[in-house]
Amino acid sequence: MYNCYSKSIDTPIGWIIISASYKGITYIHLLQEGIKYNKKIKVPKDKTVLQHINAAKFQLSEYFYGNRMSFDLPLDIKGTPFQQKVWQALLKIPYAHTTSYKDIAKKIGSPNAYRAVGQACGANPIPIIIPCHRVLSSDGSIGGYSAGIDIKKWLLLFEFSNIK
Repeated sequence: MYNCYSKSIDTPIGWIIISASYKGITYIHLLQEGIKYNKKIKVPKDKTVLQHINAAKFQLSEYFYGNRMSFDLPLDIKGTPFQQKVWQALLKIPYAHTTSYKDIAKKIGSPNAYRAVGQACGANPIPIIIPCHRVLSSDGSIGGYSAGIDIKKWLLLFEFSNIK
């Protein structure tokens, strides 16, 4: 385990907890409606960590105002080599576009691993910034989302309605 610090922000989809280490953003937690964050947050005192968190807060605010379509943040995410491949592929999905779990599996060279891609999406520690909400089932159905299907639908509708 490594040291990480957090701050929370209020967004149109509820409270978001942003965590960072000295290397970059480590975790984004979307709190489901009605859930209060009762855990004490370890407030960053290190200038670098605070810069990472403030940059994420600023860029997420721009996103929710419809003024940002991609993120430019240092990320410090832990995962298996397979998860890392999936997350890197997710970062390439453009704003207001969708793809399927199967297409991601093909893109990372594991065409039959679409269920594992779904699991990697579910384990994504930095949703929204790593846009797993843009991945649908092959039949076009919504699929799952770690913060709930309603938030996934909201994010997709929000992005599609903000195309300029």
